[in-house]
Amino acid sequence: MALDINKKGLGRGLSSLMGDTDSLESTVSKSSSETKIPIAKLRPSPLQPRRVFDKNSINELAESIKSKGLVQPILVRPSTANEGEYEIIAGERRWRAAQVAQLHEIQAIVRNLNDAESLEIAIIENVQRSDLSPIEEASGYKKLMESYNHTQEKLSEIVGKSRSHIANIIRLLSLPQSIQDMISQGSISSGHARAIMNSAFPEQLAEKIIQENLSVRATEALVKEKKEGPKKIKLKDPDTIDLEKKLTDILGLDVIISHRGKKGGSLKVNYKSLDQLEFVTNKLKN
Repeated sequence: MALDINKKGLGRGLSSLMGDTDSLESTVSKSSSETKIPIAKLRPSPLQPRRVFDKNSINELAESIKSKGLVQPILVRPSTANEGEYEIIAGERRWRAAQVAQLHEIQAIVRNLNDAESLEIAIIENVQRSDLSPIEEASGYKKLMESYNHTQEKLSEIVGKSRSHIANIIRLLSLPQSIQDMISQGSISSGHARAIMNSAFPEQLAEKIIQENLSVRATEALVKEKKEGPKKIKLKDPDTIDLEKKLTDILGLDVIISHRGKKGGSLKVNYKSLDQLEFVTNKLKN
């Protein structure tokens, strides 16, 4: 799947980076080139937002590369640490699969990019492919905001996501690390996490979600129940209590009155045998 550089919603800053305007075509062509690079000369980028690579997925891609070759080149920049080596900006998964497929070199596009540009491209590629976990996505956004002074509004333009999506996903990083790990592992969803975020005991609730396989809706109901606490019991007024006592004395059975104001109410007489019921009936007749 090629990175959609013309996707509606990408900011002008990133559009310029990816070269989707006529005025920038000459600049991009001068600052980038496509070539084959030895696998051993490539290094993962420390800016890569993705931290987890599924082994089965890598093996499947490796088989595809063996049979059909590499469909899309990876994107790299010259390494500033080691001359003659390159840092992978987009395509680390393809690079890993190429190693499994025992390739000695890989097709790559070389561009001179700074750290901010590299991180933006890495995040967008992964977000468009849905390759990042919510925590990885949130960490990438946070790094862009803190390291390169991006606002949430600017970030929404860059990555093509709504501001509310960015705000909500960054909030996940305020959860305890144990819950963030559960999200990364897929044990609970980001929807579950948002439901328990403001709870006094989020970790206990997260464990309960996993143990009982609760849906997001059930989790929201559980949090609401714990937040509201037990329902308050409305105390009866003295007159109603006095009337209950009088009727209990007359009938010799427990009497409960439920008064609902202008809506009326109900009278409940508790009996334990048919003889007691017959006794009450005779009392009412008299």
